[in-house]
Amino acid sequence: MKHLINYSMKSITLAAIMFICVARVNAQSTFRVGVAGLNHDHIYNILNDYSKGRVNIVGIAEPNKHLWEKYGKQFHIPDSLFFIDLKTMVAKRKPAIVLGYNAVGNHVDVVEVCAPLGIPVMVEKPLAATLVQAKRIEALANKYHITVLTNYETTWYPSFQGVYDIVNKDSIGAIRKMVAHDGHQGPREIGCSEEFLAWLTDPVLNGAGALNDFGCYGADLMTWLMHGQKPIAVSAVARHYKPNIYPKVEDDATITVEYPTATGLIEGSWAWPFGIKDLEVFGDKGYLHATDMKNLNMRMRENKKSIIDLKPLTEPNNDPVNYFNAFLQKKINGDDDRTSLKYNMIVMEILDAAKRSIKEGKRVVL
Repeated sequence: MKHLINYSMKSITLAAIMFICVARVNAQSTFRVGVAGLNHDHIYNILNDYSKGRVNIVGIAEPNKHLWEKYGKQFHIPDSLFFIDLKTMVAKRKPAIVLGYNAVGNHVDVVEVCAPLGIPVMVEKPLAATLVQAKRIEALANKYHITVLTNYETTWYPSFQGVYDIVNKDSIGAIRKMVAHDGHQGPREIGCSEEFLAWLTDPVLNGAGALNDFGCYGADLMTWLMHGQKPIAVSAVARHYKPNIYPKVEDDATITVEYPTATGLIEGSWAWPFGIKDLEVFGDKGYLHATDMKNLNMRMRENKKSIIDLKPLTEPNNDPVNYFNAFLQKKINGDDDRTSLKYNMIVMEILDAAKRSIKEGKRVVL
């Protein structure tokens, strides 16, 4: 009898756990999500979440039917979810949010469709190809009272959150210098799809090369660390190390961002021997170095080194799906953080000033 009771209790406990897990997944996948574009290789992230039941994708707008077949087969997406154009998709499927996985230069087109319908939008970084496009997005968001979010991979790094938390505890003193390295061997070298490369290496559809693709990470992180403070000046240098591979755009960029009390150095490249996304912050009392997603080192004036024991990020700030679900549930407003339109307008000002600095060969005062 005792064994039967124990077995029964275990069964009940297991059933309860399964019920909670299923309920949690269902709660996460309740909102109707639309997708605009399939020609951005980051699409794999959201489609993996779809295959796990974390995202309720109700429609995908993509003019290239080859991509319908490619991703439909790989992720078991029914044909009924695919549409040629975004207007038709949102009219028929009525998503609660639209996620942009198209060319950066076409993000503004997504907002043009969604804003009058009151549909919020989340795009992959950066916000736009140009500052002119970004200002149009901002005007539409303000006119129709929608939220436009920008997703960065580094937003979900525990190590970078650790840097931010330590800085805000004043543990290393006032920020004096920030250095962000973001780059890899090059998009063609690491095997990006031809559909992705077609716009990523185009100066109109991407707005630049490595400067926009990777420079935006550092600009976003520095805007966050400086609590939305705009820089006073920007200087930049671009290099073209691989003209045979990337004939139309630069493959390496260095951007200096000046603040009244600090300096930022943004290094973005398609010409490095390996991939890196790290962040250094020098304070007047100490130094922090997030070497990658999971590791953070700290060094104080006494020359002592320590490895910070990082805590996992908590929901909803641990991945984009949890984040936009929390936004749709009105648990967060998305107005004053790394994904926000407010911060990303400053990012676009930095990138625009960097391009002008390169073109004009001088420091650009903002």
